Amino acid sequence: MKLKVLTLAVSAVLASTTAHAALDLGLLDFGQYVEKLAQLNPSKLFGTTGALDASSRLQASAEAAGCDLIKVAPGLTCNVVSEQPNLGPNTDMMALYPNSGSPSHLITCNEQDAASVAVQRIDLATGVAEDIISSGLTSCDPVEMTPWGTVIVGEEAGINGRMFEILDPLNTSGVTVTGSGELTKTFIGETPADDKVRYLAPLGQLSFEGISVLPNGVTYYQDENRPGKGISGGGYFKFIPKTLWKGGAPITDLNTSPLAAGGRVFALRLGKNNGNTDFGSGNNAGRGVWVEVTDGKFGAKTTTAGVDRINLRAAAETLKATTGYRPEDQDIDPLALSLNKVRICGTNTGQDTPTTSANGDKNYGTTFCITDGTVPQAGRSNTIVQNVDGVDYSVISGSVANSIPEYQTLVNHYLDFGMPDNIAFQPGRSNIIIQEDGDGASYNPPRNNDIWDCMDDGKDKDLLSDGCIKIATLNDLTAESTGGVFDATGSEYYLSIQHNITGHGVIVKLTGWR
Repeated sequence: MKLKVLTLAVSAVLASTTAHAALDLGLLDFGQYVEKLAQLNPSKLFGTTGALDASSRLQASAEAAGCDLIKVAPGLTCNVVSEQPNLGPNTDMMALYPNSGSPSHLITCNEQDAASVAVQRIDLATGVAEDIISSGLTSCDPVEMTPWGTVIVGEEAGINGRMFEILDPLNTSGVTVTGSGELTKTFIGETPADDKVRYLAPLGQLSFEGISVLPNGVTYYQDENRPGKGISGGGYFKFIPKTLWKGGAPITDLNTSPLAAGGRVFALRLGKNNGNTDFGSGNNAGRGVWVEVTDGKFGAKTTTAGVDRINLRAAAETLKATTGYRPEDQDIDPLALSLNKVRICGTNTGQDTPTTSANGDKNYGTTFCITDGTVPQAGRSNTIVQNVDGVDYSVISGSVANSIPEYQTLVNHYLDFGMPDNIAFQPGRSNIIIQEDGDGASYNPPRNNDIWDCMDDGKDKDLLSDGCIKIATLNDLTAESTGGVFDATGSEYYLSIQHNITGHGVIVKLTGWR
């Protein structure tokens, strides 16, 4: 033990000395010095033995095997989980089933049209892929396990995107989803059984991307939408079930799901100054309120044009909700949750089209975190009427008993780390893995998308990540990595290499963290 401690101490001193010497010689400015310290001490800070200096510029061939498509940092190892011919070629997000502690399968979404397979299960031992929902879903993207043992999936399909709940996914096969998703429908699943797949009408419709479910069933999600022609981007929402989940054995009937039994939908609106009235485009961080989407009403009014959860994007505009530039994936902070607190971190991709393009705007995106009080507070929905310029809004009271949401930026992105998409907390270390979905292939010279490992904010005075390193880069200019998810130990990280050149899905697993 003493030898190990001494070795770590010597390594830290050498790393600091090397960077400090470069600073003294004028080879580094102070910002580069801080970056270099993170890269020179990866074992302690990130659990790897090294970091990657640059993005790959390779273009793999169509015959490439799974791990040929990715280069990983020293200390990490890539293993193929599945590259079956029938694996969805646009496999996106994934969830470990039946749990992240002892998983036997991955449940995956395939982001293609309604005629293509939408949801599959992947046997972790064999890599065999089997269809759960064969067709009917458009652009299936997010997948999330619930505390009561079901799986929920969503469509990234604009204002028509729907969310579905799946019971017993290891024994549910070949389901076809039909219908347009009206709120009056209680289910839309067909063939072989309506009771295994259920449309979650109470959560409303939008372009689903990130979904997070608290232990009590409170569900956070966001609208994958970019701003355009004066219209805001995507909003941030939460659903509070009518009956909160109190724990227990997995459910055996979808009628007993907290998500199916009804509840209330709220949109995030930042700005608490002057009695919650100082909201608008300038309020892009800080504390705020949850504004209710009350079907058929505009806020608390019944005499004006209403809002409706059937179109949450329009509701966000009407209710002056806070929006981001293409909110994407999100994940629950496990350390905060262990303290019974709510912290959800997610990404806004922005748009990093290079300035050589006529549409180049160098908006590289952000990674953000939303805190929402304690788990019990997040599930309370005591509302008050807030009047702003003659318009009544129904908002969750900011009393001590209720949660007060707060939005803060964690990572400000830049040219080499642009358009953050998928995000996953690493159990045990509490670092955050962020996957790029950028336009690097259109750069001159082109570069591949990367995967980054970021420390959370520490005890310094700012609220930003304490540093990031590049831990993987793709060897395929046509591809992006997505769907990253850790097992419960934080030592196995599963990801999909989407849109890759082989023409079929590829799922790999990274291991080797110390």
